[in-house]
Amino acid sequence: MKLNYQHIIKQAIDEDVGPGDVTTLAVVAPGRQAEAYITAKQELILAGVEIAEAVFRQVDKDIAWWAKCSDGTRVAVGEIVAEVAGQAQGLLTAERTALNLLQHLSGIATLTAKYVALLKPYNTKLKDTRKTIPGLRELEKYAVKCGGGENHRFGLFDAILIKDNHIAFAGGIAEAIKLTRQNAPTGWPIEIETQDLNQVEQAVISGAEVIMLDNMDIADLAQAIKLIAGRAKTEVSGGISGEHIIEIAKLGVDFISMGKLTHSAPAVDIHMQLA
Repeated sequence: MKLNYQHIIKQAIDEDVGPGDVTTLAVVAPGRQAEAYITAKQELILAGVEIAEAVFRQVDKDIAWWAKCSDGTRVAVGEIVAEVAGQAQGLLTAERTALNLLQHLSGIATLTAKYVALLKPYNTKLKDTRKTIPGLRELEKYAVKCGGGENHRFGLFDAILIKDNHIAFAGGIAEAIKLTRQNAPTGWPIEIETQDLNQVEQAVISGAEVIMLDNMDIADLAQAIKLIAGRAKTEVSGGISGEHIIEIAKLGVDFISMGKLTHSAPAVDIHMQLA
């Protein structure tokens, strides 16, 4: 997928460098050349190689970059992700911004891949949510795909999801779905969030195409899926962890969505070392 990230990189560099990298300018002579290796210090799934390269090139367009691994691949401890060469001032000034983005996005891809692997024996797909860092959603959702996950709606504009507050304003599940069919774009599938079996039954009767089962325990999930009986796609969300993701998948749900893929993924350890 084609990413739009130059504005993100510019803002990140401006934030970090400001009017100038005073330490590097004081210590490193202009024109001095250097080479460096960007290396994984833990096993990880890579995401953001192109973005890290773009950081270096935005700081100094003459910096050379040789990617050794591609996004979506598993990288071993000690494996070289990329080699970079050019004026030492540019390398040192770009280092932290490039690594911040690469570590964050690879952390998302690595966590996603962990849960995707747990779901592999089942027919359940893993999706992300809108719980992203403002301004980084496109990159974070890209990282989820690098880890083998799927993207839920990108924003409020490209899919219908009726949530609890919509239901409260409408006066109930049936009325919320009725209003959506009347006023939303024709032909768009309707997904609705439910929190108990009564709401699930109302969603089925009202013809929702996707029913989200939010923060239900395993017993209620099992009853809800039996009640839906294939009449709608099912998505489980809310407080899901690795301890019971397999238990949920065994119930036969179509999707599991996890906000933690983007809002709580720990950054992985990637290091830049001068040659």
